[in-house]
Amino acid sequence: MPRVSVRNQLIEHAEDVFRRKGFHGASVQDITRAAGAPKGSFYNHFASKEELAAEIVLGYVQATDFAALKGDGSALDRLRRHLSGQLDRIRASGVEFGCLLGTFASEAGTAGERVRRSVREALDGWIGALALTIREGQAAGEITTDRSAADLAAFLLDLLEGATLRARATEDQSSVAEEVGIALDALRA
Repeated sequence: MPRVSVRNQLIEHAEDVFRRKGFHGASVQDITRAAGAPKGSFYNHFASKEELAAEIVLGYVQATDFAALKGDGSALDRLRRHLSGQLDRIRASGVEFGCLLGTFASEAGTAGERVRRSVREALDGWIGALALTIREGQAAGEITTDRSAADLAAFLLDLLEGATLRARATEDQSSVAEEVGIALDALRA
């Protein structure tokens, strides 16, 4: 059985620590303790907690499944499948922790430029992917053209992140799917 590298252990466990404690609440010691690694080994792999956080954001984005947006069916159906998949992903990691991007976004202003840039790029990329599908729906006459595809995509993402944040506080995610449904219905042409 291949040995997991200390660097990969730190990344894997840091994501969970950041989810539970946030960027500022998580210490390097918390991360190394969760990874079962000596504290000094952290700095052999990362110059700072900010560098590690930026890498985790990148990994989170790379693991995001955008396939539903390009699949079969109407644009609204594809958007619904994609957003439902994201809700399933959040549920799997723990409703009380919300979306990892939302966690980092809430602290991006004080977590350092590298984290802020990583989160912004991740959100912009997600909005871009949603906007492509929305544009297709607009061209097919399925989605309203009263607003640009980019604005509607940002609205959907903001709704998802905001509703997930509220679900974190209430420990009840049941309304998030309903709110996504309301938003998608409002996009109909």
